[in-house]
Amino acid sequence: MRADARKNYDHLLTVAHDVVAEHGAEASMREIARRADVGLATLFRHFPTREALFEALLHMNVNALVQQAADLETSKPPDEALVSWFREGVAFVHIYNGVCALMAKAHADPNSALHASSTALHATGARLLLRAQADGTARTDMTGEDLFALMSALGWLGDQPSLAPRADHVFRVITSAILTNQPDSEGKKAKKAKP
Repeated sequence: MRADARKNYDHLLTVAHDVVAEHGAEASMREIARRADVGLATLFRHFPTREALFEALLHMNVNALVQQAADLETSKPPDEALVSWFREGVAFVHIYNGVCALMAKAHADPNSALHASSTALHATGARLLLRAQADGTARTDMTGEDLFALMSALGWLGDQPSLAPRADHVFRVITSAILTNQPDSEGKKAKKAKP
């Protein structure tokens, strides 16, 4: 991509990020073009569909989450890695209101522009969960799909003004339900369950 085209592309993504952060997944493509001070045709030349725009917006975030998971796998015990990554995942889905629904739909549609990002996010979470399950620190009746559903639900919770103050508490409740080695009332970790 030429330098001027790259500059225009980056400008459109910056403006789109702001508009989508304000209005969620239903943000108007026309509003993005207006704020970027370009014609709608120019926006569609760079991003032919809404999904293509969201793929570009989410790609960097998903790549960062995938890299973070790899770093956590080498630096933290399985249960801590899972919870740390899960917290970052919840923050990610909270960035753009409505993105969870788009990614869930895209996960089942290989032709979607968002399919690769959705699949990468699901696979990364599943890998961390399996690692914690193999270690005996996460419940074994969960799947990566369950983890993504919980991440999505917690992201939605953060978007609800009346529930947002409880988001951290609910996060702790959910992670205590996922993990099998939560501290007891005296602060000691429970022993791992025997298989």
